[in-house]
Amino acid sequence: MLLLFIPIGITVDLAEKIGKMIENKAPFDEVVAYYIDFTIYFANLLFPLFLFLSVIWFTSKLANNTEIVAFLSSGVSFSRFLRPYLIGATIVATIALFLGMFLAPYASQGFNEFRYSYLKKNKQIQKTKDVYRQINDNDIIYVSNFVLRSKSGMNFTYEHFEGNELKFKIFADNIRYIEEDSIYRLTRYVKRSFDNGIETIEEANRKEMNFPFELEDLTPVEYAAETKTYGDLIKFIEAEKRRGSSNIGRYEVVKLKKWSLPVSIFILTIIAVAVSSVKRRGGMGVNLALGITIAMIFVFFDKVFGVMAAQSNFPAVIAVWFPNTLFGILAIYLLQNAKR
Repeated sequence: MLLLFIPIGITVDLAEKIGKMIENKAPFDEVVAYYIDFTIYFANLLFPLFLFLSVIWFTSKLANNTEIVAFLSSGVSFSRFLRPYLIGATIVATIALFLGMFLAPYASQGFNEFRYSYLKKNKQIQKTKDVYRQINDNDIIYVSNFVLRSKSGMNFTYEHFEGNELKFKIFADNIRYIEEDSIYRLTRYVKRSFDNGIETIEEANRKEMNFPFELEDLTPVEYAAETKTYGDLIKFIEAEKRRGSSNIGRYEVVKLKKWSLPVSIFILTIIAVAVSSVKRRGGMGVNLALGITIAMIFVFFDKVFGVMAAQSNFPAVIAVWFPNTLFGILAIYLLQNAKR
């Protein structure tokens, strides 16, 4: 199934985007690397569905040839008949887990970097308006407008706390990152310090300072979570929670899907066997049509709940695991009927 669908996907994608690649002068080696990443990225996402369709196709052929009836008539139980499928699902789930934890993040980074470099050049992928972040336990920053190209921001505020007490607050009309010196240059700088109720004010037209944050900390890209291995992703989410990020739901969905996707492989395998093990009058076509319908409903629930968690306060754990729970119940029901 992978060998069948991935080349088709690459062909369709290339036909759609080749104009933009030529227009934006994408180097040939980067295009090749993009489609390698494209293959890994979509193979990881579609592993459960590819397995689902392949199991339906294979089992339907057995059913149409009356081989399943022969198995069960010879005394083989349905559970024993199901065992090789579960062994196969375990192998695929292990591969999917490894891909999701380690390999897919690197592919996702290359895939997305190419898209936003050559295919979506003008699309904003980072939050640049009203950036409000808690950098660590003691420091909070605010920038009203951040310009990525010039690495500068307007109406900058930096607050430093010790416990619940504000120790100093820095204001600047403009902040600019000087890359060659790894420092920040502040324009129309004002610092208000507080010590035992005494306020001290320091002013300067221009001030160069070091701050305990990087530009990437201020405005992480939309797909940041997808590009991190599982261990790095957990650290990233914890850091984003401390900083008050509004994208925690999206990051949590990415983290939980690394576990839910291998589980969905087992669920869809059981559904596929239960649906296609019965010989039907319409033959394999009816089983494939039924299977594709179930797959589309599964993808629909998965996408809708994923977007709900990413765009609202809907709990990510419910959004990710609800489709698996719903289809897990369906799998048990279909399996009991198939045994009878």
